[in-house]
Parts: sequence; structure tokens; C-alpha cells
Amino acid sequence: MPVSKNVVDAEAMCPHRLVLEHVTSRWGVLVLIELLERPYRFSELRRAISGSGGRGVSEKMLTQTLQTLERDGLVHRDAKPVIPPRVDYSLTGLGREAAEQVRALAQWTHNRMDEVEKARRAYDESRRAHAESRRAYDEARDNQSRAS
Repeated sequence: MPVSKNVVDAEAMCPHRLVLEHVTSRWGVLVLIELLERPYRFSELRRAISGSGGRGVSEKMLTQTLQTLERDGLVHRDAKPVIPPRVDYSLTGLGREAAEQVRALAQWTHNRMDEVEKARRAYDESRRAHAESRRAYDEARDNQSRAS
């Protein structure tokens, strides 16, 4: 698969951010965490990721994600010359390192979700109160200017 000019330009401008995007993408996170357990065949990996909750990953998206992670040196693709073809995916040493970091972040998110939801509710309430206060102020100002 040829690499597009846009990808090459993005890599030249900020290569760190691009790798971070690959590792933390919606499917990249799940692929890395799943492959920490063991190598998978494509269809097994797709089922395992789809079983993680939410909508399942399409074949196209999983293929693109695996190719991207393979290109970054995080995933190893082992194609065996048998009939029918057998392809296994596993983590490289670099991929294992990244996957452990991603798994730690995912675990932190899971452990702290109650606090995040509490913070979101407080933020939303504060924004609502501010918007109501602003509306009242604007109405009072409009009424005052009409009275003048």
C-alpha cells in the first residue's frame, strides 16, 4: 500500500503526534490491548474487539489499523504460506511497550470514570447557570433600553 503524500507531509511536520494518534485511535487502543494477551488471527481479533462493547470494527477499519500499527513497528504480521492462508498478528517489543502504556491509561479511565462524570455534571451545571444569568442580564438590559 503506497503511502500518500499527505501522510508523508504529516510525518515530516510532527511525527510524534502522528504515532500518538495511531496508538490512541479508537481501534488502535483496542487492537493493542487485545494483542497484549496473545497473537490473533484477523477474524479472531475482529471478534475480540467487537466483543469489547460498542459497535464492531469493520474489516476495512481493522485492516487499516493493523497496517498503520505494522508500519509504525508496533504490530507484526506473520503470513504463513499454507492453504488456506493463515495470518497471525502479534505485538513487537515496541508494540508491547506502547500497549502496556495504553492499557494503563484505559485502566485509569475505568477507575476514575465516576470522578469524570461528577466533574462533567458540575461543569454542565455551571455552564447552564452562567447561560441563564447571561440571558437574564441581556433581558434586563433590553428592557432598560426600550424604557429609555
